[in-house]
Amino acid sequence: MALKCNQIHFILSAILLVSAGQILADKSYSPDAEQKFPIQVYWGDTHLHTTLSSDGFISALYGLSPNNRLDLEDSYAFAKGKTVNAMNGMPMRLSRPLDFLVVADHAEAMGLMYGLASNDPLLRKSAKGRKWISKIKQIIETKSPAQAEQIAWALDPDTQYFIDNQDENDREFRQSIWQKVITSAERNNDPGKFTAFIGYEWTGMVYAGDGRGWWHRNVIYKDGSEKVASVLPFTQLDSNKPEDLWAYLKSYAETTGGDAIAIPHNPNLSGGRLFKTNDSYGRPFSQNYAVTRSRYEPLVEVTQTKGDSETHPSLSPEDEFSDFGTWTWFGDKGEASKGRRYDYLRSALKLGLQEQERIGVNPFKVGVIGSTDSHTSLSNIEENNFGGKLLDLEPDAGRLQRAENWFEENFKLRNTFDASGYAAIWAQENTRESLFTAMKRREVYASTGPRITVRFFGGWDYQPNEALWPDLASIGYSKGVPMGGDLANAADGKSPTFLIRAVKDPDGANLDRVQVIKGWHDSQGELHERIYNVALSDGRTVDKHGRAPAVGSTVDVKDASYTNSIGDPELAVVWRDPDFDRDELAFYYLRVLEIPTPRWTAYDAKFFGLKDIPEEIPMITQERAYSSPIWYTP
Repeated sequence: MALKCNQIHFILSAILLVSAGQILADKSYSPDAEQKFPIQVYWGDTHLHTTLSSDGFISALYGLSPNNRLDLEDSYAFAKGKTVNAMNGMPMRLSRPLDFLVVADHAEAMGLMYGLASNDPLLRKSAKGRKWISKIKQIIETKSPAQAEQIAWALDPDTQYFIDNQDENDREFRQSIWQKVITSAERNNDPGKFTAFIGYEWTGMVYAGDGRGWWHRNVIYKDGSEKVASVLPFTQLDSNKPEDLWAYLKSYAETTGGDAIAIPHNPNLSGGRLFKTNDSYGRPFSQNYAVTRSRYEPLVEVTQTKGDSETHPSLSPEDEFSDFGTWTWFGDKGEASKGRRYDYLRSALKLGLQEQERIGVNPFKVGVIGSTDSHTSLSNIEENNFGGKLLDLEPDAGRLQRAENWFEENFKLRNTFDASGYAAIWAQENTRESLFTAMKRREVYASTGPRITVRFFGGWDYQPNEALWPDLASIGYSKGVPMGGDLANAADGKSPTFLIRAVKDPDGANLDRVQVIKGWHDSQGELHERIYNVALSDGRTVDKHGRAPAVGSTVDVKDASYTNSIGDPELAVVWRDPDFDRDELAFYYLRVLEIPTPRWTAYDAKFFGLKDIPEEIPMITQERAYSSPIWYTP
């Protein structure tokens, strides 16, 4: 039977369509269908303490009563954007939810103080537990909260309880608390919407001169309960040496097939220890040490409530923005201040180049994040929504004075805590796997709080107009490496180019400037740093010394307000290093500054009607973001 004309047409069309489909099977008209790089930045906190931490449970205002305490579920609910009543009864809510959270309670005596105060049945199983419960009961009945706190800290449960004849009852209690942490994280982990990592803080402590040095690490597991439940947290009682913590993480990976990393928390209080160029036994770094450290500690926390750790005025005297969130160490004057080079990121990055030249591996090849280190169970560190560092520094009319007293008693200086910071991660999706992988490749950055979007790529042939293209990221990835990456083997006559874009927090302040911070190791073995103002708002230009005029300020301290009448909402540029030497090790990272805005102290003064605030207390801040570096190796 003969085919009709329309039937022939249909068959031919079908053949052509099939052929075209075969030709285009590996290519899509939709550009997003083939996109394989991160296009979304996710915001979160990798360092939050709840009442399972002893210092998140005890406070002068709340004594040792377990009543009205927030629990793990409250921390997650708050991070997800729900309203939660703080322990002072005041309703709190974030302006925008977070994308991920790590509850990082201290591994040492995790849940112990709460268990003793609430008469935990597992603790009552042993004579030791019953004795300590009786002690805590007596303290709870003390009429003075301040006296109760003093007695509680004198007992030092973080060490005494578990040192004193550990037995199977202790392990059973520890396992029950760890399972509680795991169960809560699993319940709140919602792939694609919200990521709840399982983690804790290893509270390594060393003594440094006149005071203690903190070289704590926050441990973050990539995995879920099926792997993490097979181990208990590694504590300072197991060892206060980071090398032993790394051995624990290696053993965990080998026995479970999982993975975990450790993030040193703010190094500004390490007492000159965190970035010292010898190991815990006083030996110079070996190549194996550097490889191991870089493997298990790819990041460092550069900003949080206990100050900023990018650099220090004594280390970067030519840096006009170095005196930010500055804390002073015990006896920090004269010769003692020289130890600060082991406490700050920029100096550590330079020391890493020095060690790389010596042993062939950079032990301090770290990306950067911010996080809160809040001990209130809540991650609110916005300037106008600062929940406080500690329980007795939650918002009220007296907290500014209490914060001053805390600093004078503990650090012999006048200061206040900072409302800082958050971690930003460039990842393909909001899941444990994707975010963890991004952290390991260091495609992350730190913010003191504002959700500034920062893109930073390094390559050899970015063109000036490419900073203005809407698909900047595709250009960045196709022609170079993102923050956290490496450049190597420059061709003769070539200098690296950097593709940069910073966009203001949509609910925040305009941008003042973008700076590239460069550090390098020269042929004479000397270390250097230089700051380049590469993008300025309001049409400003640099002078012959590379300096730029101040952006100005619109802050009204009395009204705790400002306007976006200065600064720019976005700054983008392609910058070429004019001082590049292809034979020198180097690193580059961004510092993005907002225009000046009111500090949390100004918001407190307005809300509570505070008067006669000491001049030493800053009322204006200039919030910022720091990118992870890009390294160059000859």
